[in-house]
Amino acid sequence: MNWYRDVLGMKVLATPQEISASSDVNPHLSAVVKKIFGPSLGRFMICHLVSKEGIGVELFEFLEPRSQHRADGTNFEYWKTGFFHIAITEHSIEALAGRVAEAGGKQRTEILELVPGSGKKICFCEDPFGNIIEIYSHSYEDFWAPD
Repeated sequence: MNWYRDVLGMKVLATPQEISASSDVNPHLSAVVKKIFGPSLGRFMICHLVSKEGIGVELFEFLEPRSQHRADGTNFEYWKTGFFHIAITEHSIEALAGRVAEAGGKQRTEILELVPGSGKKICFCEDPFGNIIEIYSHSYEDFWAPD
């Protein structure tokens, strides 16, 4: 949570809270998470953030069973189904890519201009937890809407 707040400038809406699939404190919530994640789920942490553009982000940390990083060191398996990456907008794309790398993440690509002379740039990065983050220099609408 702190990394997303401090590096990406997101606002924390709800600080991390532990959720248990077998909680007596909130049996309804426990039943809901069992339906979502299945019977092997034990516990996880969740927090809620919002980007400068008003996009909601939920961060999960699975405790039981514990999250595992891929053995080969790459988290860029785009050919597999499921979550691939998030994209955010930051006009100072170079500065944000640098902050990501300095704060324990990675800058996976150089800053790329897809259409020469357009000034519209992207950069793929990775947070310290292995999640891929694409940075756009312009709003998503400005980037992809026809001229």
